[in-house]
Amino acid sequence: MTYAHSFHIPVMGIGFTVDTPAKVAQYGISSCISLVDDILVEKMREFYCRKFDMPFHAISEKIDDFRAKRITAYLNVIDEIVKRKFEELKNSINQKGGELEKYMEMLPDFSEIKQRFNHFIQNNNLKDLQHWLHDHLPVGSIDVNIMTKLDRDVYRDNVKLPQEYNDAHAAFRGFAESDLTSSVVLSAGMNPRLYAYMENFEDFYPNEQGELKKKIILKVSDYRSALIQGKFLAKKGIWISEYRIESGLNCGGHAFATDGFLMGPILEEFKTNRNELINTTHKILSDALLAKGKTCPEKPMKVWITAQGGVGTNEEHQFLMNHYEVDSVGWGTPFLLVPEVTNVDEYTLGLLADAKEDDLYLSGISPLGVPFNNLRGNTKDMEKQALIDKNRPGSACPKKFVEINKDFGEKAICVASRQYQFLKLKELKELHADNDDKYQEEFDKVVEKSCICVGLGTAALHINKLDFKKEGPGVAVCPGPNMAYYSKKATLKEMVSHIYGKSNIIERQDRPHMFLKELGLYVDYLKNKVGEMAKPLNDKNEKYIDTFHKNLLEGIEYYKELFNKKTEQFQDKKEHILHSMEQFKEELNEVKLKFLGVLQ
Repeated sequence: MTYAHSFHIPVMGIGFTVDTPAKVAQYGISSCISLVDDILVEKMREFYCRKFDMPFHAISEKIDDFRAKRITAYLNVIDEIVKRKFEELKNSINQKGGELEKYMEMLPDFSEIKQRFNHFIQNNNLKDLQHWLHDHLPVGSIDVNIMTKLDRDVYRDNVKLPQEYNDAHAAFRGFAESDLTSSVVLSAGMNPRLYAYMENFEDFYPNEQGELKKKIILKVSDYRSALIQGKFLAKKGIWISEYRIESGLNCGGHAFATDGFLMGPILEEFKTNRNELINTTHKILSDALLAKGKTCPEKPMKVWITAQGGVGTNEEHQFLMNHYEVDSVGWGTPFLLVPEVTNVDEYTLGLLADAKEDDLYLSGISPLGVPFNNLRGNTKDMEKQALIDKNRPGSACPKKFVEINKDFGEKAICVASRQYQFLKLKELKELHADNDDKYQEEFDKVVEKSCICVGLGTAALHINKLDFKKEGPGVAVCPGPNMAYYSKKATLKEMVSHIYGKSNIIERQDRPHMFLKELGLYVDYLKNKVGEMAKPLNDKNEKYIDTFHKNLLEGIEYYKELFNKKTEQFQDKKEHILHSMEQFKEELNEVKLKFLGVLQ
């Protein structure tokens, strides 16, 4: 498949990009839908069916396999809407200021598509242009995201259903049975049961032309993980078409920190080992496909390497494309300020536009127990605090997607739920009956957890004027640290123009380079980790800190060498970047020295 743009819009939250493809795919822009919430998906399907005069028949929770069926039905509706819009766009050839003109204006100047289009126009060859558009103009991909670990057991009438009804399994089946020709992004780590389940769907195997109707995108934070998971799936005859590298900390949503491995060195390793990764997995795939009696391509199928997390300028975008040879760059957080693209209510939009560095922080609010990017002052946190003040902490848990804790019984519950927090606080009160300070410390950790599986989808209900009585009005939002440097709403054309360096919408002059920002985040992360560890440190913690510290220092040396070489791209920033690297190096060594007594 040919792509029109060198950027993509990753999944954001649950509802922020739930319908983004219906807004941007007709312009050749690829984006991603979260498949966490089938309840939201069903509401959005009804909304779009009414809007586009399409038949709608509700899919009740009472029917068998309703989650997968809801997801399939919604994806088919979005696919139909995109097809309609794209056909209208291609037929708007004679409309001044029409959709086709908007498509072409947003393309980078070096685009072959744009150059070919202009050639037809200059020669007044509209008849051939019309044929060319219908045969060659690319549409954006309608991709989907599944958090592989959100795979809770599902019960009906208190009886646990078979594994294929688990949440991630059902979501995958919903995508697999849809009409889409696109990709599923697998994030949040490896799920062997889910990976094995993928073998059941023909759309993930190559046809006689070596083409895949449905593809796998694997979100990873390091090369080793990519190779392990690539081999694992290849043994099952499943090819990974894209390895999507995301910064461990300089990103939105959940932050899966590495052990001090930084984005630049990780990208360098992928660049160096790209052919090895492809050839190794192709050999394994070939053996698996032959064993299954399926078509086996003689040559490896296409593999993309993409990157995302903290990218904010055209200079950074082009550097990733040119130096690391990535095929596409993910731009997520900035698009939260583009109402044409994402679902963000006005209050939250104002908070995002005004946010500074201190307003964006890693929190412990996620029920998954993974650090989560949060924005101070969001209405979901206000809603949560109001319940704490009423001495009724915890959520009613209306959607139950994160019911994974079994501390109080075989049937899992969510740690953000009122049920769990009541039981846990009761337990802690008895445990710390003689120590009020310790109880308060533990109390704060328990009630910090928030119902983000509801909060991250609520904005879509607000924007589309849909009922949210069951969910509550509170909106949770999860921008990356990069949001601090954007300060106003933008149109789609303005944001794309910024991405391609035609204009600049960042007003601040003090935005650090994305690699510097990530390094600073990792230094702070290490400081916090050290501060949390009980003294004296055990062998495991000593090794962790030592490894983390060593990896960061090696990353700094890599960057110093890189920026000394790449003076043509960063001439005006080179001195500042190198000076900042030395400062971070000194800071890291101070952290180590403070704890040298336990790290001999």
